[in-house]
Amino acid sequence: MSLAVETFGFFLSAVGLLMLGLTLQNSYWRVSTVHGNVITTNTIYENLWFSCATDSLGVSNCWEFPSMLALSGYVQGCRALMITAILLGFLGLGLGLLGLRCTSLGSVELSRKAKLAAIAGALHILAGACGMVAICWYAVNITQNFFNPLYNGTKYELGPALYLGWSASLLSILGGSCLGSSCCCRSKEEPEARSRLPYKASTVVVAAPAPSDEDISFGKYGKNAYV
Repeated sequence: MSLAVETFGFFLSAVGLLMLGLTLQNSYWRVSTVHGNVITTNTIYENLWFSCATDSLGVSNCWEFPSMLALSGYVQGCRALMITAILLGFLGLGLGLLGLRCTSLGSVELSRKAKLAAIAGALHILAGACGMVAICWYAVNITQNFFNPLYNGTKYELGPALYLGWSASLLSILGGSCLGSSCCCRSKEEPEARSRLPYKASTVVVAAPAPSDEDISFGKYGKNAYV
């Protein structure tokens, strides 16, 4: 049972890492629609790297943010958290491949495989937590500006990339939890498997005592020869 949970957790973690990568490069982190007449109506959408505008004719114009130091603090923090989440996910993916019992990479012992699987699970949980913090931080800033009546800038709404990031973070956390729980189950199963092994009594070979001179003489002539 723990083998199935371990494999399922590794699959969830891999899917979560892939979705985190798709979230980082997705353009629709926040979206705003500026209404006007047929010609001037356009859509503005942004992510952590650039901002784009699309008019009613479907023509898009994008420009990268000019300077990292000129960005808001939450954008810089979200960048760092998302990159950290992806790096942790790749590291956990590599350790998870070594720690799976169904793989024989590197000829690692079963006890070390359990430790590697536990470390991989912890890394995937940290990756999911970093992604979750980044997505929630970005979403909180959007909602605060949207409901603030004193904010005079462009008001945005939550983009589809945020929902993708929430799903990816949850999958990474669930996958890491499955890997960690399978490691605990594996450590409990090992003593039980040892107790079910058939008992083999140890055989001790005792050397026979060397015969004395009297026994040798008795063996040649018999006891009646001395009567």
